[in-house]
Amino acid sequence: MGLMLRAELGLEPWSVLNQGISRHTGLSIGMVTVVSGALILLLWIPLRQRPGLGTVSNVVILGVVMDATLAVVPELHGLGARIPLLAFAVLLNGAATGLYISTRFGPGPRDGLMTGLHLRTGRPVRLVRTLIEVAVLAAGFLLGGSVGVGTVVYALAIGPLAQFFLRHFAIKGLPGPPSPVVARAPARKEHAILPE
Repeated sequence: MGLMLRAELGLEPWSVLNQGISRHTGLSIGMVTVVSGALILLLWIPLRQRPGLGTVSNVVILGVVMDATLAVVPELHGLGARIPLLAFAVLLNGAATGLYISTRFGPGPRDGLMTGLHLRTGRPVRLVRTLIEVAVLAAGFLLGGSVGVGTVVYALAIGPLAQFFLRHFAIKGLPGPPSPVVARAPARKEHAILPE
């Protein structure tokens, strides 16, 4: 998220929302990210999602790391540097999503919303994630968040990337109870997050 902010080509949808909220509350975008992550957990209740170490870590660390990234990565000038940074940031976010959900320590609030809706509706991850991102983007835009070509790229790419990396980073034989995302197959095989 911090890398996308530095690319200055549009924020990812959740950051558009968080930036919009930040502009109305006076809180830093990192702090809004932490608070919104905690509030999103309330949406897990009807989805019967269970938080884990990964969930709590995501809520606490995400905003802090974003602020730290902004402190370390300098502003970039010229599209020759900003476009590759944007592409790397989107790809990195998709890979990170697949990596940490596959460890079965619990998805972050936003990813748990995605996996919970996937499990409850039987719809593919890419569709569920894309619809969530578009809805969040619309709300953030209405609140005054920054939207650009990077926002559109992220909103359209994160669902397919998350599904791709979830399948490729699946850890077979991991001790402990299997994650419902990994273990449970929806009604139709092509809608499963991970292959059987």
